[in-house]
Amino acid sequence: MNSFVSLDRLRFLLHRLGEKLWVRPLVVCLLSIALVFAAKIIDSYPIEVSIPDITKDSVETLLSLLSASMLVIATFSVSSMVSAYFAASNSATPRSFKLVLADDVSQNALSTFVGAFIFSVVALTAVKNAFYDKAGLFVIFVLTMIVFAMVVVTFVRWVDSIARLGLVGSTIDKVEHATKAALIRRRDKPTLGGLPISNNTSKGEAVFTEEIGYVQLIDMVKIQCWAEKVKAHVEIAVLPGAFTTADQPLAYVDFTSTELSEVDYSDFFKSFHIGKDRTFEDDPRFGVIALSEIAARALSPAVNDPGTAIKVTGTLVRLISLINQPSKENNNIVFDRVFVPELRMSDLFNDAFTAIARDGASSVEVCICLQKGLSSLESLTNKHICEQASYHKKLALKRARNALVIEEDVAAVNDAANGR
Repeated sequence: MNSFVSLDRLRFLLHRLGEKLWVRPLVVCLLSIALVFAAKIIDSYPIEVSIPDITKDSVETLLSLLSASMLVIATFSVSSMVSAYFAASNSATPRSFKLVLADDVSQNALSTFVGAFIFSVVALTAVKNAFYDKAGLFVIFVLTMIVFAMVVVTFVRWVDSIARLGLVGSTIDKVEHATKAALIRRRDKPTLGGLPISNNTSKGEAVFTEEIGYVQLIDMVKIQCWAEKVKAHVEIAVLPGAFTTADQPLAYVDFTSTELSEVDYSDFFKSFHIGKDRTFEDDPRFGVIALSEIAARALSPAVNDPGTAIKVTGTLVRLISLINQPSKENNNIVFDRVFVPELRMSDLFNDAFTAIARDGASSVEVCICLQKGLSSLESLTNKHICEQASYHKKLALKRARNALVIEEDVAAVNDAANGR
């Protein structure tokens, strides 16, 4: 394996670009400008006889109307999006901000409005300066009508989306979608394509990094290439989402050859992308934590919304159940020089249900829902899921018995725990 190109790294970079509001508008603006100048090409073809006459004034009027309205709509869309982002951060959890920011409908709407404005301004300038002949003027007229239609359709879709963008239910759906993708990737590749760690695995020399932050990406292709180059085996000590410090080993390197007097670790350190914040793509625990935080906020005395906690509980049960499903990919070992730890089910369950069981212990409806959800997970065939579901079911029942003061409520939770 001699290639440093990684699909995981490309996916990671594309997601980071998707979180930037300026990327899509810039691309659409460049395409709009290219489209205006491309319309001139048709003037070089002798087809003016078969093209209907379009007056210059009519095209100028349409472009003037488009340019004047698009700037207002683009400004209005930005202010509406900022309000929705603020509402999502306050009503759900600040951890969901990046997912709301990357909303495709909102970004496409903003890109369409800004692109239409740039198109109209550049096309209007070209028309007023007699840049087009008869054929080119007709093409600009057709393109202007198409842009008008796109703006109308986009605006209607965007209004429907922006009305839901800051709502808790919409935020839960976005977090669930991101967490689902991360869980499926981890289920299909529990060791990221590397070898599982066993008791017989020799640790070797500990490697430390001076960067302090969260591991966002582990480039397995780059690590494999480096390990082949230096003739070593690598045991990864951290997974995406782990917080790294200078005193925590990033990995352990076991050299199979003593030929190298000094080892260059620069490429090895580049295999780990460490940032200030956690990301959703390769860190399924982060998505689970975000959902749990939404439920915990809903259960706070200031909000007092047990319905949201119940919805989140169902979402978490649905997500964890994905791990029990068979993988759609062959779990082949692609990186035979890299050992990777698997995601611990105890960590996933702690992230998911501890806060809900603690903050919802005094709410009988939340306790009943939690008992039923954990009973559902307890019935799955995955041994690790069953063990953790059973443990958290008993722990949640203990919390409920200590918090509930009415005997009938305690009896109802007991019945839910016993499957009645």
